[in-house]
Amino acid sequence: MRVFTILLGAFFALSVGASSSFAFETKPFNTKAFEDAQSRGKPILVDVFAPWCPYCKAQHRVLDHLKSNPAYDEIEVFQIDFDHQPDALRALKATKQSTLIAFRGDKETGRAVGITDTQQIEDLLRSTRN
Repeated sequence: MRVFTILLGAFFALSVGASSSFAFETKPFNTKAFEDAQSRGKPILVDVFAPWCPYCKAQHRVLDHLKSNPAYDEIEVFQIDFDHQPDALRALKATKQSTLIAFRGDKETGRAVGITDTQQIEDLLRSTRN
């Protein structure tokens, strides 16, 4: 029992440490939260995702890898569900899943569809800071 308690404590400590080390967290797209982030001049990435899309899954592997980079700790990431949020898609003129749109406040700084290359995605994230 003592070993179990120690292991459970170690697991908890590691999981808390791992979750707090991410530079950004993805949130479901919400117009009010998105507009609030824009009005505060925040760096923003909008991720148009579909669960059946292989490019989206590849993009998420790259984004998961980049999450730990403190250079991106202020970026707010909003995910639009391609199949269930048509109004958000229209508002942002996103016509395809696997679209990534970068903003600095209300200014669009970059847009890409279907990219899965780490360097290209990192360049898009960097554009939110300039």
